[in-house]
Amino acid sequence: MTGEAWVEPAARLPLRWGRYRDRVVAGLVLIATGLVHLQAASTLNLVPLIVGTAAHTIGWLILPAAAWRRIVPLLPSGLVVWLLLTGPQSMWTLAVPFVCWLIARHRPWRSLLALAPVLLYGVLAAAVFREYEQQVLALGLAGVVLTGSAWWAWALARPAPASRTAPPSTPGTGTASA
Repeated sequence: MTGEAWVEPAARLPLRWGRYRDRVVAGLVLIATGLVHLQAASTLNLVPLIVGTAAHTIGWLILPAAAWRRIVPLLPSGLVVWLLLTGPQSMWTLAVPFVCWLIARHRPWRSLLALAPVLLYGVLAAAVFREYEQQVLALGLAGVVLTGSAWWAWALARPAPASRTAPPSTPGTGTASA
């Protein structure tokens, strides 16, 4: 074991502005609040569509990541937040922004295992929540599932600890016994 602490790949990137942790927190807050704010739109109030979409997009753009990893999520995640206007039956589509999060956070392929709870929740939400009035509750529970899945993906991204083994002995150095 080398004794070095594991550092996330995105944290090793040189930043042109801001601090790593600040940009992660601000990006996540804007992504999530943009999604929730957009859900407040109605045929009589279209302002949340503009504000929510703008916040959601800016959130992806300020995350500390390679440029292409910040740009790729814009269209698919933006479409999903608009698709969620159809109601809780669309909760399964949150799998798309979750995969975008894994891409932006430089997670390895094995982290996709954490997608399973997000999809399972989406199926359960479609069966349990039937009316648009239940959207706030469905989104709140989705936030819990997405947070847990993101932490699981983080744990899956960490390298396995090196096992402690005894140093190999060299043959022929010991004494022979009869």
